[in-house]
Amino acid sequence: MAKDPVRVLVTGAAGQIGYALVPMIARGVMLGPDQPVILHMLDIPPAAEALNGVKMELVDAAFPLLKGVVATTDAVEACTGVNVAVMVGGFPRKEGMERKDVMSKNVSIYKSQASALEAHAAPNCKVLVVANPANTNALILKEFAPSIPAKNITCLTRLDHNRALGQISERLNIQVSDVKNVIIWGNHSSTQYPDVSHATVKTPSGQKPVRELVSDDDWLKGEFIKTVQQRGAAIIKARKLSSALSAASAACDHIRDWVLETPEGTWVSMGVYSDGSYNVPAGLIYSFPVTCRAGEWTIVQGLSVDEFSRKKMDATAEELTEEKALAYSCLS
Repeated sequence: MAKDPVRVLVTGAAGQIGYALVPMIARGVMLGPDQPVILHMLDIPPAAEALNGVKMELVDAAFPLLKGVVATTDAVEACTGVNVAVMVGGFPRKEGMERKDVMSKNVSIYKSQASALEAHAAPNCKVLVVANPANTNALILKEFAPSIPAKNITCLTRLDHNRALGQISERLNIQVSDVKNVIIWGNHSSTQYPDVSHATVKTPSGQKPVRELVSDDDWLKGEFIKTVQQRGAAIIKARKLSSALSAASAACDHIRDWVLETPEGTWVSMGVYSDGSYNVPAGLIYSFPVTCRAGEWTIVQGLSVDEFSRKKMDATAEELTEEKALAYSCLS
């Protein structure tokens, strides 16, 4: 039996990440090679012509899985009936802008898009926020879409997770697929904590801890962390544009694992609504290690946390608490 199409919304679809993301979705990278999709693409009115160009290209690519394309500048039309929403559109920080200015712009964007999703998305719609500040944008969205379950609103830290895997694989000169269970704790910002305390590498003689194979704690606690934290800025410096390809790929990974399950014995990093696990304040959207089964994520419990990790985890939670207060002050 052919499956019914899944409706996938991409906001900011005419932008860099959107342009990289929509063909991946249409090709089955996000939801699987046998899952038909209908793409809903939303952008702002000044980008309407560019958005129509993206739609033309999607038609021209003749993707067998793509069963329809909605390209619109109307949030209600874009959100109607969607099963998965990838929120890429946001207001980027420009030179000379204060954090509060960026936050207030994004708060108003996410408040209005949340209301459209709340009223028009399919029940049990899964939401992934990509636009920065991703964690706090997701929190605002949750606030204004109360009927979408809190567990269905997530933000993207899979890009950081993948970056961490990539750094370890390059350092050890091994396949990235042989490294697993790194963790990104906290905020998708430069305070995030990439943690390899529980990460392992597949070797001919079985799974070995990353710590043991790298055997350079100074690098793991210093340069490795800094490289992952600052990778986005390094790519902007090199490319003069932000990391669109890797962000789009990570968004596909995030949704695919959430919907189609994580492999046995493997966890991934997702920004999810904190329930107080690992003494992270409840009510923040914070990145944790999770496993996914039957379309639901679960925070991996019982991992040991040393003093070094505790400090890093608390510092990024503190930043998120401040961001949350700043966002709520923009609401009033």
